[in-house]
Amino acid sequence: MHRLRICRSPTQYALIALLSLVGVLSSCTNADILQADVATIVSVVDGDTIVLKVQNQTETVRLLGIDTPETVHPSKPIECFGPEASAFTKATLIKGSAVKLVRDVEPRDRYQRLLVYLFLADGTLFNQLLIDRGFARTLSIEPNTAFASQFARHESNAKDRRAGLWQSCER
Repeated sequence: MHRLRICRSPTQYALIALLSLVGVLSSCTNADILQADVATIVSVVDGDTIVLKVQNQTETVRLLGIDTPETVHPSKPIECFGPEASAFTKATLIKGSAVKLVRDVEPRDRYQRLLVYLFLADGTLFNQLLIDRGFARTLSIEPNTAFASQFARHESNAKDRRAGLWQSCER
């Protein structure tokens, strides 16, 4: 039996390594490239602000890429569809349930809240679910924009379907 011997130059090895890396990166989603943690729901503040237990610390988190109508802002009145958004978040994010958090570029906002994309146990991106159901509008703030174009498409679809606030609130 003869063995076929393949000789490769350093340039060929570099090309193979580069192609392998491109393959890995092209199979990643935005979320795969970002840092992730598992957390436990402690409580819900409002539609887009939640208190979680993350790595044995209690953290107030703000959902990235979205904005739900206000219900607890100290200087703003309750906004149209705010109570509905808060109620949906409270009904969906049950105390003690596990969620996955994915961070973007900036970890915290000016109020020191942890900024996250929140995934439910079944893999659903909760930020996007709020948009799909018409409980939130998109809010894209650089540099935390990993899902901005995806969220914009979902918002457009929710508007077209007149979901939630897109039916109930004028703007």
